[in-house]
Amino acid sequence: MARFLTIGERIHVISPTIRKALQEKNPEPILARAREQIEAGANYLDVNIGPADRDGEELMPWAVKILQEEFPNTPLCLDTANMKAIEAGIKVYDRTAGKPIINSADAGPRLDMINLAAEYDAMVIGLCAKEGIPRDNDERMMYCTQILERAMETGLDPENILFDPLFVVLKGMQDKQQEVLEAVRQISEMGLLTTGGLSNVSNGCPKELRGLIEATFCAMAIQCGLTSAIINPLDKLVINVIKTADLIKGRTLYADSYLDL
Repeated sequence: MARFLTIGERIHVISPTIRKALQEKNPEPILARAREQIEAGANYLDVNIGPADRDGEELMPWAVKILQEEFPNTPLCLDTANMKAIEAGIKVYDRTAGKPIINSADAGPRLDMINLAAEYDAMVIGLCAKEGIPRDNDERMMYCTQILERAMETGLDPENILFDPLFVVLKGMQDKQQEVLEAVRQISEMGLLTTGGLSNVSNGCPKELRGLIEATFCAMAIQCGLTSAIINPLDKLVINVIKTADLIKGRTLYADSYLDL
């Protein structure tokens, strides 16, 4: 059984430091964020350049090259709605450490990201959504099926899709949390891989509560079958919960020092 896959979220255009570094094509802040996440245990690094409508086709390949030159053993998740920027990034991507992940396709305007993943033999995150947050799990599963059908049409192996049921914020959508966990279970029972953005769950909560909320939700989702998550790997509690869940599920062998591995 494969270990839980962690995707580090901290190279994100929403951060003023990263946004400035991308605008100026200054590699140092980006490499620093990458290094700290890798050292904390991230398996993949998400590289979010935002919409990048004007310069995405130059920006994504630049980011891919600087990261892979410095960290050749860490694969990347290319994150933008600009399909041409994703394609440009994939064209310069070195697969030695693993396939690129496209973040992301959905059942609406970004459904063609599935075609892109098939064309370039990439992995892809499939949002079980079309426009906004699905109303219920019937909608989630409908969109999941639509993404799966497109994958089959294009020849993309379902093992290359990480289905994301859309984690929703606890503060304000408390009544939807069990529904999302049930969606993870349903998708997992179809034999499909799953993922989700953990920070979505704790968004808007006090800083001192965020790690606890994310770690608890992650543990519950793993029990429902969750196989990966987009996380802040610098949150030690979240990382340690994931390592412990891998241990309990028999994905790793017990040692007293397992948290250090």
